[in-house]
Amino acid sequence: SIGGKIPKGALLVGPPGTGKTLLAKAVAGEAKVPFFSLSGSDFVEMFVGVGASRVRDLFKQAKEKSPAIIFIDEIDAVGRARGKNNFSGSNDERENTLNQLLTEMDGFGTNTNVIVLAATNRADVLDKALMRAGRFDRQIYVDLPDIRERREIFEVHLKPLKKSEDLDTEFLAKQTPGFSGADIANVCNEAALIAARNDKKAVDKQDFLDAVDRIVGGLEKKNKIISPEEKRAIAIHEAGHATVSWMLEHAAPLVKVTIVPRGQSLGAAWYLPEERLIVRPEQMLDEMCATMGGRAAEKVTFDKISTGALSDLEKVTKQARAMVTIYGLNEKVGNVTYYDSSGQSEYNFSKPYSEDTAQIIDKEISALIEEQYRRAINILAENKDKLNKLADILIEREVIFKDDLEEIFGKRPFDKHGHEAVTEA
Repeated sequence: SIGGKIPKGALLVGPPGTGKTLLAKAVAGEAKVPFFSLSGSDFVEMFVGVGASRVRDLFKQAKEKSPAIIFIDEIDAVGRARGKNNFSGSNDERENTLNQLLTEMDGFGTNTNVIVLAATNRADVLDKALMRAGRFDRQIYVDLPDIRERREIFEVHLKPLKKSEDLDTEFLAKQTPGFSGADIANVCNEAALIAARNDKKAVDKQDFLDAVDRIVGGLEKKNKIISPEEKRAIAIHEAGHATVSWMLEHAAPLVKVTIVPRGQSLGAAWYLPEERLIVRPEQMLDEMCATMGGRAAEKVTFDKISTGALSDLEKVTKQARAMVTIYGLNEKVGNVTYYDSSGQSEYNFSKPYSEDTAQIIDKEISALIEEQYRRAINILAENKDKLNKLADILIEREVIFKDDLEEIFGKRPFDKHGHEAVTEA
């Protein structure tokens, strides 16, 4: 009566496994109108013109049955940005399909009472024309669940399981930062399988912890042959991470350290990250220092370093590069970012900066990492006896928890929060 119009379409965007298709299914159930569901790739065909005619047929059917809802999953298959240089060589077939979709959604003919829902996890590659108001008026960002949402998702997936009485969903939600809905469903299923293998009648807390370990780290390899000196090196390396992160204020609090080989890794230190939205430089530097703790411990203890620090170095280099080139947190490079959020930079394969800047960037990245490495070495040199004690316990038990660290080091001087959760180092 006021004169507003119903939105034409909504685009669900978000990482894989967050429940975009499930949302569409729920809408289909609630809406009580005919619901057409297909995936973007259903339109793309080898023969010319098939895609466009399929789009026409789809909208024609929807109009006949209107009011109706159309749901196109993985719309990036047809909705790719139409580049000037057509890399795909797909004979413009995809473009014809996209053009037809554009005109159907909001072209010359009017579509009354047909609402289009679409889902994608790559909104950055979609064509601008598809995103304009009047086609997809709403962009709904379906993000990874936070701790409260994870608890509710757990409650859904725990319903079919026989679980022990003392199972606390709050605890499980804390143990799984960064997990999507699909990951949580997987954790619940894995936990049930692990409990069944151990002939238990119900799924308990330990099964869930094993399941999280298994999903984040991979399968335990009980039969990997590791010589005693290698085992000691791995123990020292992991104890190094634990020691440095314990001594630094902003490093994520440690939960457990293990030297059981899993997947590709020989050992792991698991942390509980704070779920923060902005990160300060000192927090990043402390995290880098803790990551370099492994190699630093090898240097302090054996005066030799090994190839065991590969994933650490990869992580630190990424972080240092981000500080210098993305977040503008470096004084020499200044408040400049070479980050392109539109994702269109794949067409020009040139660096956005000059050779001189490239050299400064390389130097600064290297300087950042070396500084944190030296800092880690100093921290470990001061606590060498405690480091060795920790490594001995590790070799004996293969896994140690926060409490063991507290016994050796005393309470963490800056533990403000006593929350217990885990993520992979």
